[in-house]
Amino acid sequence: MIEDKDFESIDYSTEKLIANEYDNCTFIDCTFSEHSISNFTFRECEFNECNFSNVLLKNTVLNDIHFIKCKLLGLDFSVCNKLLLSLSFESCNLSFASFYSLKLKDTNFSNCDLQEVGFTETDLTNAVFDNCDLKRTIFENSNLEKADFRTAKNYTIDPAINKMRKARFSALGLIGLLRNYDIIIDQ
Repeated sequence: MIEDKDFESIDYSTEKLIANEYDNCTFIDCTFSEHSISNFTFRECEFNECNFSNVLLKNTVLNDIHFIKCKLLGLDFSVCNKLLLSLSFESCNLSFASFYSLKLKDTNFSNCDLQEVGFTETDLTNAVFDNCDLKRTIFENSNLEKADFRTAKNYTIDPAINKMRKARFSALGLIGLLRNYDIIIDQ
């Protein structure tokens, strides 16, 4: 196990990680793309300006993890270890990612590109989508109760197939709740 260490500008797509368990570590400008970090454990770690595109995450433990300005294209978070899963995202590109059937209560997505992301059967209770682009993102059979979409844009959410009690939206964003009904709204 490695604790309290900083790693900077390392290309893990060609170099191996030196341990399988990391606690309270910071990774800055590191590349993990096209690599497997399956069965690794990360606790209380921060990833800043890292590239995780198409990384394999099978049974990876991600507990209290902060991603800042990271490229996370196509990640399948649904295969992570679900026990103690806790994530936050700031200014990240998460396009084409999958969060299928995960419990992401209280998760913060801030200034993120979430285009064509799958949130099917996902528990997003109290999640915040602050200034996020949700174009072609799928919300299906998900729990969006008390989620905050007030500053999100380009979403299409069907209230008939999602739990949405006390979810928050701006008046301009209400169009995204009606888009599936093929109605015309004049402004």
